[in-house]
Amino acid sequence: MPKTLKNVIKFVCFFGIGVLLIWLFTRNINAAEWDQIKVALRKANYWLLIPTMTIGIASHWFRAVRWKLLMKPLGHQPTTLNTFFAVMVGYLANLAVPRLGEVTRCGLLAQYEKVPADKLVGTMIAERAVDLVCLILLMILTVVTQLDLLGSLVNETVLQPISNKIAHANGMQLLTGIIILAVILVVLGWLLRRFARSKIAITVKGLIRGITEGFLSIGKMEKKKKVWFIIHSVLIWSCYLSQVYIGFFCLQETSHLGISAALAVLMIGSVGMIVMPGGIGAYQPLVQKTLEIYSIPSAIGFAFGWIIWVAQTMLVILLGFVSLVALPIYNKKKEAVPVTP
Repeated sequence: MPKTLKNVIKFVCFFGIGVLLIWLFTRNINAAEWDQIKVALRKANYWLLIPTMTIGIASHWFRAVRWKLLMKPLGHQPTTLNTFFAVMVGYLANLAVPRLGEVTRCGLLAQYEKVPADKLVGTMIAERAVDLVCLILLMILTVVTQLDLLGSLVNETVLQPISNKIAHANGMQLLTGIIILAVILVVLGWLLRRFARSKIAITVKGLIRGITEGFLSIGKMEKKKKVWFIIHSVLIWSCYLSQVYIGFFCLQETSHLGISAALAVLMIGSVGMIVMPGGIGAYQPLVQKTLEIYSIPSAIGFAFGWIIWVAQTMLVILLGFVSLVALPIYNKKKEAVPVTP
């Protein structure tokens, strides 16, 4: 099957799932709630989306700079603009096809900055791992500071399902899984040794080596660079938090909510972004359910979720297309600048 056709099928499937989730969620909204949603959207202060989206741009810029820090220990220093453009085009691609963005941004930076793609994949994996750690720390902070409000929610949606799954899992299933994984690793190792000189084996080993080097690039950073890496990670998530907090002031009904509520929305909303590409069909209901904990009517929470989601998505689409056009233009001009001896 052609790669393009596969991507189209993926896009249609995930878009269809997103639309289905939206329909399942909205079909139970009654006429009175729809009226509330329309009034809230009509009265919303959309001018506040300008600082929200500006902070969004800053978060993407900090992400590009942080990614650059991971490349320096590997001996590569791409320009910040090229890195930023690649990140934004990657986000745009992710809206179309899940996980295509990671491949796209690595491919673009490899093309324009001559950085080995396999090493870029490793740095990207390291970056995702750091973001996962940040999200887990955010969850812990949010729950600990609001245990009375969120304790039961986390127990029902996270802890209880995990404990049930562990309780129903037997030793034989665990042993079978370990054996299968061990067999796969042994067979893969044998194939790589048996056909060590084949083109495929050399490519696979090179890819594994590149990914490993990229992933371990955090440990190879200078002490000063590690500090800046942590600072940029904090800045990225602070921007995400600020977007939600400022967004509260778009609606009169949510304007009284504070940082605690913004932390909870960011935590649960991030899960929605992970579950579905771009959060379509998942972000809005999760945000609504979260805001209900803070006594916000479901219709208002629904409207708020859509306002924030549309603003973030439109920003990605706009910056993604601008970056796609700017990449060849910027690099053509860069090549035209004479090198000073």
